[in-house]
Amino acid sequence: MSLSWSVLASPVGPLTVVAGVSGVRQIAFAGPEEVLGEYEAELVRDTGLAAETARQLDEYFARRRREFDVPIEWEPMQGLRLHVLRTLFELVPFGEAVSYKRLAELSGRPEASRAVGTIMGSNPIPLIVPCHRVLASGGGLGGFGPGLEAKRKLLVLEGIIEPSLLELDLLES
Repeated sequence: MSLSWSVLASPVGPLTVVAGVSGVRQIAFAGPEEVLGEYEAELVRDTGLAAETARQLDEYFARRRREFDVPIEWEPMQGLRLHVLRTLFELVPFGEAVSYKRLAELSGRPEASRAVGTIMGSNPIPLIVPCHRVLASGGGLGGFGPGLEAKRKLLVLEGIIEPSLLELDLLES
């Protein structure tokens, strides 16, 4: 089996994309040296779905894309994790946010808000499956594996929260 991979620089740090023939398998907030060692397959750089996903991510960060149209490799995910991530992917569009509690409700498991938080932390395909759009019920940012500053930048990019004065200066220059 062969996998394709691409790396891109982004406003939230380096991103490494790994894809199989059926879909995107992973987007990691890390460089390839930290990601690719876990795969026991032939890895081909900048081809196929990985290259296309990197291109679409570039467009997203340039504010020219609001939706991704690359296939996702859902098969390795199971049970509640699969259901919650698919619900997030299908029901929370660009520019909108949802609380952990509300995502649990939308997933048909209103008692599972803590589990939703854990699932967001193990999301293998962030940005496309937009776990950055899931916030704490009290309006706080909640958590985010790559850090709250990265989450804040993504929420500002999508217009979910207002930029700070410093960010306004950077956006205008």
